[in-house]
Amino acid sequence: MSIEKRVQDIKEDLDFFDDELQKYEYIIDLGKKLEPLDEEDKIPANIVHGCTSQVWLVCKQKDGKLHFYGTSDAVIVKGLVYLILQIFSDSTIEELKEIDMDIVYELGLSEVITPNRQSGIIGMIKKIKEYATKI
Repeated sequence: MSIEKRVQDIKEDLDFFDDELQKYEYIIDLGKKLEPLDEEDKIPANIVHGCTSQVWLVCKQKDGKLHFYGTSDAVIVKGLVYLILQIFSDSTIEELKEIDMDIVYELGLSEVITPNRQSGIIGMIKKIKEYATKI
């Protein structure tokens, strides 16, 4: 499934909710689905810059695709990490290098999360692109 299709699927899920509070709660609930990140992966090299809270993002390559794992020390951000992982994991390096979309805008998150959190999403995407260019 393409990155664009994954974004569209998540947008449809978010559009199901009538108000911002419901979307916010939904995002928090998504964060509860994150698998715990190994403590050994919580190192400075895996920290995402641009986030208000601490976010770690780890990349592993398998069968020609990149898989991402991550977490945060903030409840809402865990949900945002989950969304980003759903969108970008299981993609090829070529797909990731070509990312050129405003996820915050595409998902309609600007009305739900603060500008600082929006910067964090941008930071996560930059980190993902960084991983894709280094491999």
